[in-house]
Amino acid sequence: MSASVLFDSPGPRTVARHRAYSVVAAVLIVVAVAWAVKGFYDHGQFAYDKWEAFTTPSYVQALLVDGLLQTLLMAVLAIAGALVMGTVLGLGKLSDHRWVRWPAAAIVEFFRATPVLLLMIFIWYALGIKEDSSGFLAVVFALTLYNGSVLAEVLRAGINAVPKGQSEAAYAIGMRKSQVMSIVLVPQAVKIMFPAMIAQCIVALKDTALGAAVLAPGLMRVGKAIYTELHNQVPTMAVVALLYIVVNLLLLWLATWAQKKYVGEKKLQVAMVGTMDTGRGV
Repeated sequence: MSASVLFDSPGPRTVARHRAYSVVAAVLIVVAVAWAVKGFYDHGQFAYDKWEAFTTPSYVQALLVDGLLQTLLMAVLAIAGALVMGTVLGLGKLSDHRWVRWPAAAIVEFFRATPVLLLMIFIWYALGIKEDSSGFLAVVFALTLYNGSVLAEVLRAGINAVPKGQSEAAYAIGMRKSQVMSIVLVPQAVKIMFPAMIAQCIVALKDTALGAAVLAPGLMRVGKAIYTELHNQVPTMAVVALLYIVVNLLLLWLATWAQKKYVGEKKLQVAMVGTMDTGRGV
């Protein structure tokens, strides 16, 4: 379907107006950045003694080993758990049995509606151990529950977005529902839901910062220890934010590469009879 069917192409006046809006927005952004930089400079935030810690090996090691690696470990465990939980609950919501579908839907809606920070605090107190391990587990469990619930909806929506003719054709040749799901629907749904899954993984990585509220290890805790000792809140948080941004960009690049290699450039091998475009069965 061509783009012109969906909307009218903008005329010269509209193009000129949009360019003017873009210029005004760019100027406002530059002014805001300049104002912030001047404020930091006036308050001495660019002084060398406030940034010296990030050229000291011990502080750099603390940020990368005790901070970044712990953050990545929490994110990886949470994402892995969320993928498993999302798959189970997503398929459960699509079940033909009410005793499976209703509990799955209730779990998904409950954890989707609960703020992640409240989940972390509740789990942290429920564990009853006020050590690094309890904060670590609270972050992993909370992010698993929340993101697993979101991914369950992503999976359900992705499967429902596959044309009905695909499943009808599969049932027509005698496939069971488990075969239809695993062979026909899920492989096609992956292409649809892949961007949303990656976006949720990035959200999970960023939400590890909330672990500071439950004394979890990670970048935020190391950063707090550094600026508490050196009284350089702005430089420390700037470095921590930069590390988060770099990791998120790397994750986005990896996801884009994986999508092009395994989803975008290769045809999904679907065992079925019928055409993909029309969704007709046999």
